[in-house]
Amino acid sequence: AEKLPEIINDSVCPVDAKEELLDECESIWKQMEECQSKLMLLGTETLQKSDAKLSLLMMRVKALTAEYNQWQKRSPEIISTNPDVLVALGKEELQKVKNDLEMVLSTVQSKNKKIEEDLKREQQWHEEQEQILDTLNGIEEEMKKQVVQFSEKRAFQELENKMLKLRAYKEELLNALGEFLEEHFPLPEKGGSAKKKKNYSEEPAVQLITLHEILEILINKSMTTPHEPYVTINDSFWPPYIELLLRYGIALRHPEDPNRIRLEAFHQ
Repeated sequence: AEKLPEIINDSVCPVDAKEELLDECESIWKQMEECQSKLMLLGTETLQKSDAKLSLLMMRVKALTAEYNQWQKRSPEIISTNPDVLVALGKEELQKVKNDLEMVLSTVQSKNKKIEEDLKREQQWHEEQEQILDTLNGIEEEMKKQVVQFSEKRAFQELENKMLKLRAYKEELLNALGEFLEEHFPLPEKGGSAKKKKNYSEEPAVQLITLHEILEILINKSMTTPHEPYVTINDSFWPPYIELLLRYGIALRHPEDPNRIRLEAFHQ
Protein backbone atom coordinates (compact mmCIF):
# COMPACT_ATOMS: atom_id res chain seq x y z
CA ALA A 1 0.00 0.00 0.00
CA GLU A 2 1.19 3.50 -0.76
CA LYS A 3 2.17 5.48 2.30
CA LEU A 4 1.65 9.12 3.00
CA PRO A 5 4.83 11.17 3.50
CA GLU A 6 6.11 11.13 7.05
CA ILE A 7 5.72 14.31 9.11
CA ILE A 8 9.24 15.18 10.20
CA ASN A 9 9.46 16.34 13.81
CA ASP A 10 12.27 18.78 13.18
CA SER A 11 11.65 20.82 16.34
CA VAL A 12 11.32 19.56 19.88
CA CYS A 13 8.95 21.28 22.31
CA PRO A 14 11.09 23.35 24.77
CA VAL A 15 11.06 22.50 28.47
CA ASP A 16 9.37 25.80 29.40
CA ALA A 17 6.50 25.14 26.95
CA LYS A 18 5.95 21.68 28.42
CA GLU A 19 5.92 23.02 31.97
CA GLU A 20 3.45 25.74 30.97
CA LEU A 21 1.15 23.18 29.35
CA LEU A 22 1.33 20.95 32.43
CA ASP A 23 0.49 23.87 34.72
CA GLU A 24 -2.57 24.72 32.63
CA CYS A 25 -3.71 21.07 32.74
CA GLU A 26 -3.26 21.01 36.55
CA SER A 27 -5.34 24.18 36.85
CA ILE A 28 -8.16 22.78 34.71
CA TRP A 29 -8.08 19.53 36.68
CA LYS A 30 -8.43 21.40 40.01
CA GLN A 31 -11.45 23.29 38.64
CA MET A 32 -13.04 19.97 37.66
CA GLU A 33 -12.43 18.56 41.14
CA GLU A 34 -14.08 21.62 42.74
CA CYS A 35 -17.13 21.26 40.50
CA GLN A 36 -17.34 17.58 41.35
CA SER A 37 -17.17 18.36 45.11
CA LYS A 38 -19.98 20.89 44.84
CA LEU A 39 -22.12 18.37 42.97
CA MET A 40 -21.46 15.75 45.64
CA LEU A 41 -22.49 18.19 48.37
CA LEU A 42 -25.69 19.02 46.56
CA GLY A 43 -26.50 15.35 46.20
CA THR A 44 -26.19 14.65 49.97
CA GLU A 45 -29.41 16.48 50.84
CA THR A 46 -32.02 14.21 52.43
CA LEU A 47 -34.96 13.36 50.25
CA GLN A 48 -38.12 11.48 50.87
CA LYS A 49 -38.25 8.02 49.38
CA SER A 50 -41.43 8.81 47.48
CA ASP A 51 -39.95 11.63 45.40
CA ALA A 52 -36.25 10.68 45.53
CA LYS A 53 -36.12 9.45 41.95
CA LEU A 54 -38.06 12.41 40.62
CA SER A 55 -35.87 14.85 42.55
CA LEU A 56 -32.69 13.24 41.18
CA LEU A 57 -34.00 13.54 37.66
CA MET A 58 -34.97 17.15 38.21
CA MET A 59 -31.52 17.93 39.60
CA ARG A 60 -29.90 16.28 36.60
CA VAL A 61 -32.08 18.31 34.27
CA LYS A 62 -31.14 21.52 36.08
CA ALA A 63 -27.43 20.61 35.97
CA LEU A 64 -27.53 19.81 32.26
CA THR A 65 -29.49 22.98 31.54
CA ALA A 66 -26.98 25.09 33.49
CA GLU A 67 -24.07 23.40 31.70
CA TYR A 68 -25.77 23.98 28.35
CA ASN A 69 -26.27 27.68 29.13
CA GLN A 70 -22.63 28.03 30.18
CA TRP A 71 -21.44 26.44 26.97
CA GLN A 72 -23.70 28.73 24.95
CA LYS A 73 -22.20 31.81 26.62
CA ARG A 74 -18.65 30.59 26.56
CA SER A 75 -16.39 31.11 23.55
CA PRO A 76 -13.79 28.47 22.55
CA GLU A 77 -10.53 28.79 24.41
CA ILE A 78 -7.12 27.84 23.13
CA ILE A 79 -5.28 25.47 25.43
CA SER A 80 -2.06 27.39 25.07
CA THR A 81 -0.85 30.42 23.19
CA ASN A 82 2.73 29.16 23.05
CA PRO A 83 3.66 28.63 19.34
CA ASP A 84 5.93 25.71 20.11
CA VAL A 85 3.16 23.92 21.98
CA LEU A 86 0.68 24.54 19.15
CA VAL A 87 3.15 23.30 16.52
CA ALA A 88 3.82 20.12 18.51
CA LEU A 89 0.10 19.46 19.00
CA GLY A 90 -0.58 20.17 15.33
CA LYS A 91 2.10 17.72 14.24
CA GLU A 92 0.72 15.08 16.58
CA GLU A 93 -2.80 15.53 15.20
CA LEU A 94 -1.50 15.46 11.63
CA GLN A 95 0.40 12.24 12.38
CA LYS A 96 -2.82 10.68 13.73
CA VAL A 97 -4.73 11.81 10.64
CA LYS A 98 -1.93 10.46 8.44
CA ASN A 99 -2.07 7.06 10.18
CA ASP A 100 -5.85 6.95 9.83
CA LEU A 101 -5.62 7.83 6.14
CA GLU A 102 -2.98 5.14 5.60
CA MET A 103 -5.30 2.59 7.21
CA VAL A 104 -8.18 3.75 5.00
CA LEU A 105 -5.93 3.61 1.91
CA SER A 106 -4.76 0.11 2.78
CA THR A 107 -8.36 -1.04 3.28
CA VAL A 108 -9.50 0.50 -0.01
CA GLN A 109 -6.58 -1.05 -1.90
CA SER A 110 -7.32 -4.44 -0.36
CA LYS A 111 -10.95 -4.15 -1.39
CA ASN A 112 -9.94 -3.07 -4.89
CA LYS A 113 -7.61 -6.06 -5.17
CA LYS A 114 -10.39 -8.40 -4.10
CA ILE A 115 -12.79 -6.77 -6.57
CA GLU A 116 -10.21 -7.18 -9.37
CA GLU A 117 -9.80 -10.87 -8.49
CA ASP A 118 -13.58 -11.35 -8.46
CA LEU A 119 -13.86 -9.54 -11.79
CA LYS A 120 -11.15 -11.74 -13.28
CA ARG A 121 -12.92 -14.89 -12.07
CA GLU A 122 -16.24 -13.62 -13.47
CA GLN A 123 -14.63 -12.86 -16.84
CA GLN A 124 -13.05 -16.32 -16.93
CA TRP A 125 -16.38 -17.91 -16.04
CA HIS A 126 -18.08 -15.83 -18.76
CA GLU A 127 -15.51 -16.98 -21.34
CA GLU A 128 -15.99 -20.61 -20.29
CA GLN A 129 -19.77 -20.25 -20.60
CA GLU A 130 -19.37 -18.74 -24.08
CA GLN A 131 -17.13 -21.66 -25.12
CA ILE A 132 -19.68 -24.13 -23.78
CA LEU A 133 -22.45 -22.29 -25.62
CA ASP A 134 -20.48 -22.36 -28.89
CA THR A 135 -19.80 -26.08 -28.43
CA LEU A 136 -23.48 -26.79 -27.78
CA ASN A 137 -24.49 -24.73 -30.81
CA GLY A 138 -22.05 -26.70 -32.94
CA ILE A 139 -23.41 -29.99 -31.60
CA GLU A 140 -26.97 -28.79 -32.28
CA GLU A 141 -26.13 -27.88 -35.89
CA GLU A 142 -24.38 -31.22 -36.38
CA MET A 143 -27.37 -33.06 -34.93
CA LYS A 144 -29.72 -31.16 -37.25
CA LYS A 145 -27.61 -32.17 -40.26
CA GLN A 146 -27.53 -35.77 -39.08
CA VAL A 147 -31.30 -35.76 -38.57
CA VAL A 148 -31.85 -34.38 -42.10
CA GLN A 149 -29.42 -36.88 -43.61
CA PHE A 150 -30.93 -39.70 -41.60
CA SER A 151 -34.45 -38.68 -42.68
CA GLU A 152 -33.46 -38.52 -46.34
CA LYS A 153 -31.58 -41.81 -46.11
CA ARG A 154 -34.48 -43.44 -44.30
CA ALA A 155 -36.99 -42.16 -46.86
CA PHE A 156 -34.80 -43.40 -49.72
CA GLN A 157 -34.38 -46.76 -48.00
CA GLU A 158 -38.13 -47.08 -47.47
CA LEU A 159 -38.80 -46.18 -51.12
CA GLU A 160 -36.21 -48.70 -52.25
CA ASN A 161 -37.80 -51.39 -50.07
CA LYS A 162 -41.22 -50.60 -51.54
CA MET A 163 -39.81 -50.85 -55.06
CA LEU A 164 -38.23 -54.19 -54.24
CA LYS A 165 -41.53 -55.42 -52.83
CA LEU A 166 -43.38 -54.20 -55.93
CA ARG A 167 -40.88 -55.91 -58.21
CA ALA A 168 -41.19 -59.11 -56.25
CA TYR A 169 -44.96 -58.85 -56.36
CA LYS A 170 -44.82 -58.16 -60.09
CA GLU A 171 -42.65 -61.22 -60.66
CA GLU A 172 -45.03 -63.26 -58.56
CA LEU A 173 -48.03 -62.05 -60.58
CA LEU A 174 -46.24 -62.67 -63.88
CA ASN A 175 -45.24 -66.17 -62.81
CA ALA A 176 -48.79 -66.93 -61.69
CA LEU A 177 -50.16 -65.50 -64.94
CA GLY A 178 -47.66 -67.49 -66.95
CA GLU A 179 -48.58 -70.73 -65.19
CA PHE A 180 -52.29 -70.01 -65.68
CA LEU A 181 -51.85 -69.22 -69.39
CA GLU A 182 -49.61 -72.21 -70.04
CA GLU A 183 -52.16 -74.47 -68.40
CA HIS A 184 -55.33 -73.08 -69.98
CA PHE A 185 -54.02 -71.50 -73.19
CA PRO A 186 -51.33 -73.77 -74.66
CA LEU A 187 -49.71 -73.35 -78.06
CA PRO A 188 -52.09 -73.94 -80.97
CA GLU A 189 -50.27 -76.99 -82.33
CA LYS A 190 -50.64 -78.70 -78.98
CA GLY A 191 -54.29 -77.83 -78.45
CA GLY A 192 -55.54 -78.06 -82.07
CA SER A 193 -58.38 -80.43 -83.05
CA ALA A 194 -58.03 -83.53 -85.24
CA LYS A 195 -59.76 -81.82 -88.12
CA LYS A 196 -57.27 -78.99 -88.01
CA LYS A 197 -54.45 -81.47 -87.88
CA LYS A 198 -55.74 -83.10 -91.08
CA ASN A 199 -56.13 -79.82 -92.91
CA TYR A 200 -52.86 -78.39 -91.67
CA SER A 201 -50.53 -81.34 -91.43
CA GLU A 202 -47.50 -79.30 -92.36
CA GLU A 203 -45.56 -77.17 -89.87
CA PRO A 204 -46.42 -73.46 -89.98
CA ALA A 205 -43.92 -71.22 -91.73
CA VAL A 206 -43.63 -68.92 -88.68
CA GLN A 207 -43.23 -70.09 -85.10
CA LEU A 208 -46.32 -69.01 -83.16
CA ILE A 209 -45.92 -67.42 -79.76
CA THR A 210 -47.99 -68.21 -76.69
CA LEU A 211 -50.69 -65.99 -75.23
CA HIS A 212 -48.34 -65.38 -72.30
CA GLU A 213 -45.71 -63.98 -74.63
CA ILE A 214 -48.28 -61.80 -76.43
CA LEU A 215 -49.35 -60.29 -73.11
CA GLU A 216 -45.72 -59.69 -72.09
CA ILE A 217 -45.09 -57.86 -75.37
CA LEU A 218 -48.16 -55.65 -74.85
CA ILE A 219 -47.26 -54.95 -71.20
CA ASN A 220 -43.63 -54.09 -71.95
CA LYS A 221 -44.66 -51.82 -74.82
CA SER A 222 -47.16 -50.00 -72.61
CA MET A 223 -44.52 -49.52 -69.87
CA THR A 224 -41.54 -48.52 -72.02
CA THR A 225 -43.35 -46.22 -74.47
CA PRO A 226 -46.65 -45.17 -72.87
CA HIS A 227 -47.05 -42.42 -75.51
CA GLU A 228 -46.95 -45.09 -78.26
CA PRO A 229 -48.32 -48.34 -76.75
CA TYR A 230 -49.42 -49.99 -80.03
CA VAL A 231 -47.86 -53.25 -81.24
CA THR A 232 -47.98 -54.35 -84.90
CA ILE A 233 -49.57 -57.80 -85.39
CA ASN A 234 -47.41 -60.19 -87.38
CA ASP A 235 -47.70 -63.84 -88.42
CA SER A 236 -46.39 -65.09 -85.06
CA PHE A 237 -49.54 -63.82 -83.36
CA TRP A 238 -52.18 -66.52 -83.51
CA PRO A 239 -55.48 -64.87 -84.68
CA PRO A 240 -57.75 -66.67 -82.15
CA TYR A 241 -55.65 -65.28 -79.32
CA ILE A 242 -55.89 -61.75 -80.78
CA GLU A 243 -59.65 -62.15 -81.12
CA LEU A 244 -59.84 -63.38 -77.51
CA LEU A 245 -57.98 -60.34 -76.19
CA LEU A 246 -60.11 -57.93 -78.23
CA ARG A 247 -63.41 -59.60 -77.33
CA TYR A 248 -62.83 -59.44 -73.55
CA GLY A 249 -61.50 -55.89 -73.58
CA ILE A 250 -57.92 -56.80 -72.70
CA ALA A 251 -56.56 -55.24 -75.89
CA LEU A 252 -57.77 -52.51 -78.26
CA ARG A 253 -57.24 -52.00 -81.99
CA HIS A 254 -55.77 -48.84 -83.43
CA PRO A 255 -58.63 -46.61 -84.71
CA GLU A 256 -56.91 -46.17 -88.08
CA ASP A 257 -54.76 -49.31 -88.43
CA PRO A 258 -56.47 -52.66 -87.63
CA ASN A 259 -53.11 -54.47 -87.69
CA ARG A 260 -51.97 -52.64 -84.55
CA ILE A 261 -53.22 -53.32 -81.04
CA ARG A 262 -52.41 -52.09 -77.56
CA LEU A 263 -53.07 -53.14 -73.98
CA GLU A 264 -56.09 -51.58 -72.28
CA ALA A 265 -54.98 -48.85 -69.88
CA PHE A 266 -56.30 -50.46 -66.70
CA HIS A 267 -54.07 -48.26 -64.52
CA GLN A 268 -55.71 -45.03 -65.66
